[in-house]
Formats: sequence, structure tokens, C-alpha cells
Amino acid sequence: MLESILQQLETAHRHSTRPIRFGVYYKNTLVALCHALEDHILADQDQPLVITAFQRGKWYLQEAERYADIAKFSREIVIMASPDAGFAEHPTSKLPNVDLVALDSPDPVAQEWHLIILSPGYTAMVLCQELSEADYGAGGLPGSDLERKFYGLWTFEPELVKETAELAIAHIQKYNPELAAKLTTHQQAIQSSLVTPEDLSTVVSRVVDYLQTGQENLSTPTALRQKALDSNLLSNEIQAFLRMAQLIDLADINNPMAATEVVALCEAMGQLLELPAWQIKRLRLAGLLHRIDPLQKAESILSPGTSSSYTEQAPSCPLTCPLVPGAQVLRTMPRLRAVAQLITHQTEWWDGTGEPAGLAGDEIPLESRILALVAEFQWRVNQIKSANQSREEIFVQALEQCRQQQSTRFDPKLIDALTLLVMGLQQGLDLPVMTTKASNGMWLLDSRWDSHSKSSEEIGSYPQ
Repeated sequence: MLESILQQLETAHRHSTRPIRFGVYYKNTLVALCHALEDHILADQDQPLVITAFQRGKWYLQEAERYADIAKFSREIVIMASPDAGFAEHPTSKLPNVDLVALDSPDPVAQEWHLIILSPGYTAMVLCQELSEADYGAGGLPGSDLERKFYGLWTFEPELVKETAELAIAHIQKYNPELAAKLTTHQQAIQSSLVTPEDLSTVVSRVVDYLQTGQENLSTPTALRQKALDSNLLSNEIQAFLRMAQLIDLADINNPMAATEVVALCEAMGQLLELPAWQIKRLRLAGLLHRIDPLQKAESILSPGTSSSYTEQAPSCPLTCPLVPGAQVLRTMPRLRAVAQLITHQTEWWDGTGEPAGLAGDEIPLESRILALVAEFQWRVNQIKSANQSREEIFVQALEQCRQQQSTRFDPKLIDALTLLVMGLQQGLDLPVMTTKASNGMWLLDSRWDSHSKSSEEIGSYPQ
């Protein structure tokens, strides 16, 4: 009996250390996501293997011309779909590197919507199944095609994409063993040279842009339904950035828990400083994304004057950020511009000798100051761990190394707060360190971020 690819993946990870987290996506969200991920192939030079599943042949026909262009940049494209719309006669289907797999009607994959892209430098995947009529509940089936809902996930994570590609090829094996053998050869060739992408800024920017464009083009019957669709798009824009940050951590074999540990420390610092909930929430998101800035590719935060990345005149206003490439991608989404500012200014120094704007003291946003200190402390703890010292010794040594830069690099009052936190850690305090739930980013946003009434004093200071 044929099995769902989505269900096989969920079963394989159900009891693992990294279970799959699924979300619910509207059709318009999936269309925007798939178009963004597919169009990145046109700029990619790695000739990917592309495996797709369309629920119905008519959906394939709507995309056939696009896939003719994508085929020019791909080593092989496989399209699985129900044979109900004569798509085998379309010219794209005749291309030498395009193969069609006609799914039997009882096949559960015929109810799934998949896009799997696998190449040495770019991996991406959308894996979804449409909700059944019973799943929609009392409201019944949606009246608008855009409001159709799908259950699943999307990701850039190489290992997960590779695993899913293997499941898809095994499914194709039951229909076309010869094609499956060819795909296995392609997949093994790609696997031998697969590396984690160092910079997903371009494709993430494209995802956000396509999602925002899809949002602008929506036309639904009621304001309430419009709001639900808008929220689904917005949540996925946040997910795009979280997934990029997640890959950056996964690629760092020496410090793969940097983001989650920095977030835990940031939250603890925020509570010690009695920051309001909205500010702690913003600090949490900045902590999750803090390594997106390419300045953080150095072993630790850059020393002043060592970078030539900034060519623009430093602004005199503390709330104005120069264009930093890594953080600039965040500015494509208005709700993340404040977070981009915090990440950009985490390399400022308390004495004004830092970068990129040469801000000093309370001119530096408070969250940037917290982020800089906490990221340095986390990095130093991680480095000292290899010396097999006790928990207490590790914390004391890392704190002392940070304290040596008090009043030059770091805010002295924040050093005092970190000292209190370290005392708690020495006495057995455990900070909750949780893996980022990228399946839903809405909880990270706060409506207060949209306010333009905050003064520099409100953003740059903390309770006395």
C-alpha cells in the first residue's frame, strides 16, 4: 500500500531529538513560497534536482511555462500529479530533463503538495497535504480557493531536504523503477558535495518579497477572512528569517546552540532589569537573529577599527542605521526594522569607539548593549567548556573576561546585572533553552513595534 510522504517523514521523526513541527498554510501562502523558492533556481548555478507533487494536473498546467524556464537551470525535474488534465501533452513535459509520474487516484501523495529542491549550494522544501472536509470543522469547506488550507512545513535545512528527497524517490520507484534509479544517481552525486549555504539572504529576501506581494494582491469576501490570510503570510515572513538563522547555527559545529542560549540569557537579563514584556519579546527575536549580521562571522564580536565593511558616513542620530548587508535583509519587512537596528548596533562600544555608527553610552539602544554582552559571554562560556572545567569555574572565568572590558566595550551597569545572573547560575539556576519553533513566528511580534512615538530615551535606557 502506498504511503504519504508527509506521514512517513513525521513518523520517522516522531520520537527523535528533533521532531518535525508542522503548521497550517493557506493556498496563497504556499503559492508565494513555492514561486520564491523555484525562482531562486534561476539564479542558482548548481543545477538542482527538483521533485514536485501537484494535487491535480490542472495545477501543473498553470505552472507549466514556469517549469520550462526552471528546467533550463536544473539537472532533472520530476512532477508527480493525478492524470486528470492532459498535462502529458504540454511541451514542457517533452523536455529531456522533465519526467512525469502519473499518480493513481488512491495514492495519498495525490492529495499532497510538494516542492523539493536539492543542489550542493541550495536546498529548500515545501511539504504539505490539504486538510480534509472533516478537518475544516463546523465552518465546512472554504468558499474561496485562496482560503484552502494545507498542513505541513517548509524549510531550507539540508539534511531534512535530503531525507525527504529519498522518500520521494522511493515513492517514484513503485511507479517507474528506471526513473528512480536515475534520480538516485543524481541525488548521490549531489549528496557527496552538499554544503550548508553560507548566505541565504537573497532567497529569504525573495520569499519575503513574494509573500508581501501576495498579501497586496489578495481579494477575499470579508475583512475577517482577509485578516486570517494576512496573518498566515506575515507568520511565514518571520519563519523565513528564523530558518536562515537556524541554518547559520547548524553550520557552526563549534557553537551550534548560540542563538537559543543567547535568547535564554537575554530573557534572564531583561527580567533582572525589569524590562516590559514587549521589550523582552523584541530582545528575544533579536537574540534569535543576532548572527545574521556578517560581522558575527568573526570568532567573537569585532574589535573597533578592524572592519572595512562600512563605507557610509556614520549617522549622528542614534536611531538611524547605516546599511549593513547582513541586517539589511531584515529591513525588507517593516515589522523587523527595529530588530535590524538592534542587531546592527550590537557592535557599538560603550566608549564610542565601536562600529558602525560610533555611538557611545546610552546612545546605543539598550537591547543592542544587552545583546553584545550576552553574545560575548555565551561565546566565551562555549570556548571554555572544552577545557573540562567545572560549571562554576566556567561561568566565573567567562564573566571575568567580559568584566575586563567594562566601561570600554560594555555598559558597566549591564556587567553588574550579568554578575547577578552568574551568581544565580553558580547556585544551580537553570535557564530554559528551547529550540526555535519556526512553524509559527507570530508570537514574536508585538503591535507596539509599529509605534513611531518611542523616544531615543525610551529605547536607549533602562529602569534605574
